Amino acid sequence: MPTLNDIKLTQFSSALFQAVGVNETNANLVAKSLVEANLRGHDSHGVMRIPFYIGKVQDGTLLPHARLIVEKESPGSLVCDGSWGFGQVLAQELIQQLIAKCRTTAIVCGTLRRACHIGRLGEYAEMAASHGFTGIVIANNHGAAQRVAPVGGKRPRLGTNPICIGMPGGANGPFVFDIGTSATAEGKVRVRKIAGQTVPAGWILDPEGKPTTDPNQLYGDPPGTILPLGGDQAYKGFGLAYMIEMLAGGFSGGQCALPNPPPPLGNCAMFWVMNPEFFGGSEHLLGEVGRLETYVRDVPRIDGVSEVTLPGDPERRTLLERGKSGIPLDAGNWKALTDLAATLNVPVPAS
Repeated sequence: MPTLNDIKLTQFSSALFQAVGVNETNANLVAKSLVEANLRGHDSHGVMRIPFYIGKVQDGTLLPHARLIVEKESPGSLVCDGSWGFGQVLAQELIQQLIAKCRTTAIVCGTLRRACHIGRLGEYAEMAASHGFTGIVIANNHGAAQRVAPVGGKRPRLGTNPICIGMPGGANGPFVFDIGTSATAEGKVRVRKIAGQTVPAGWILDPEGKPTTDPNQLYGDPPGTILPLGGDQAYKGFGLAYMIEMLAGGFSGGQCALPNPPPPLGNCAMFWVMNPEFFGGSEHLLGEVGRLETYVRDVPRIDGVSEVTLPGDPERRTLLERGKSGIPLDAGNWKALTDLAATLNVPVPAS
């Protein structure tokens, strides 16, 4: 299993993008975003996405130089079209504009449609939290990439529809709650598939609605499905995904899930940024956040448990570990990258 430090992996990733004509600025931004996901343990949103992105650039469906188009604007809102550009480029530009608006406005909201995959939602919530604001982000798959069946169904109808909430404060940094509304992210199943590994029990069902640990079952014809979040109360996870589908697809002017969906390409998304100064006050919020963290972390613990886990803790732990020891890549996903590099005449860094 090769291991690369984040600098080498970012440079390599950027070089792959530039080899297919992506300008240096966008190549660097997307490469950094993907590697930052790997650094935090979100490998499903990391460099394993590069072959897919580059394939879409090469077939002309991902337009690498597209910029954010603001179609409607009010003091508290932005409605944007991405023209199928790089999702990370578009989403970063949108969240930056919302942060600027929120300095003089209590709540701002922005929508984005026709964006290629926007990556890890936590990235944008963290950007809001770094300015002392609260950020909320939701996304659907623009009607495509249907992976999750409703409870009792055996054919997928929705995507994994993530939600992320970022809150400033905290002893070790902001609290960032970044989850899919399914038992796992589709990318995590794909990582296991490429690596030739099984998935844990409780992640997916085969095309007949029976539990399986074979990731290939998700991608068959007919396809299997990813279970909704919630275990024996999975209707809660599917219900949340359903509401996100309507918000992200409907408010943005994009698409909700529909029959005969298009090939997977990207996301519709909705972003909120809130300035606590217009509510109870920033000082009050940070004080309450600090007191709550202390109270919860000081809970009496079950024997053998050394610490409780709060939102953002897993990512911080992985960031610290991988920042020191490097980012591990399984053999299958590394081969996909090195094979791509060979076809593009891009040098492969030593692990």
